[in-house]
Amino acid sequence: MAKTVSIRESAGDRVFMVLVYAFLTLVLLVVLLPLLYILSSSFSSPQAVVSGKVWLFPVHFTLDGYKAVFSNPQIGTGFLNSLFYTVAGTLINVILTVMLAYPLARRTFYGRNFFMVLLVITMMFEGGLIPFYLVVKDLNLLDTRWAMILPGALAVFQVIIARTFFQSTIPEELSEAADLDGCSDIRFIFSIVLPLSKPILAVMMLMYAVGHWNAYFDALIFLRSPDLFPLQIVLRNVLILNTVDASMIANANQMLAQQGLKDLLKYSLIVIASGPVLIIYPFVQKYFVKGVMIGSLKG
Repeated sequence: MAKTVSIRESAGDRVFMVLVYAFLTLVLLVVLLPLLYILSSSFSSPQAVVSGKVWLFPVHFTLDGYKAVFSNPQIGTGFLNSLFYTVAGTLINVILTVMLAYPLARRTFYGRNFFMVLLVITMMFEGGLIPFYLVVKDLNLLDTRWAMILPGALAVFQVIIARTFFQSTIPEELSEAADLDGCSDIRFIFSIVLPLSKPILAVMMLMYAVGHWNAYFDALIFLRSPDLFPLQIVLRNVLILNTVDASMIANANQMLAQQGLKDLLKYSLIVIASGPVLIIYPFVQKYFVKGVMIGSLKG
């Protein structure tokens, strides 16, 4: 019968682990406390928010902020626009990334090293903002929904990660066996490659979706119609541009109430804008680490 050998930790190791846990706890508090403050403020009364009574828990619980958010047609339109840009953009991103990364991962693909060099060059050199704007303008994409989807339809970094994943996970022998059985390349991709690539697909979907949901700068320079604005532009208008002129409010109590309602609207909108990403992440978290680690290995 084999004996189990226990390894005793030295005093230095225990001190090190205590310091690690203390540091991670500090980082957690730095990240978590602002989120709790915003969440609590969104459910508190405007008077409590303005007077600074809110800390970790709601004060005078109310849903006035969320009622004001959902009653604003611009916010509803922005939310639907962001949802469309995220779903449609992520779908196009993943399809194009797989279509480019898988051939580059096959050794039988002639000239794959040449195409990889071209892709890497695009990561190091770019024309700049003005040529980028002129290209979008010449393609007649300005002030259209496609301006939020097509210019960033492919990310070279994601292609490299997916290519490395395919190289390390889908062996050449599997493709050769499928060829001997009369399996076509298209059927091989849909029947074998994609089912075996759930981790990397989940990683790509999450990264692309977060990028589209938080898209702000492209909408700022390419879109002019308020009906096309994503939620992040609406959030910007509320947080930065929506100021109250004190000279227009004669009553100090009225000005205080207006300021409180405006702050409450900000916090509620931040929660709504951050909610979808926080909801999606737990469902892909189990694939996330595996996909990133495998895709980051040198192929």
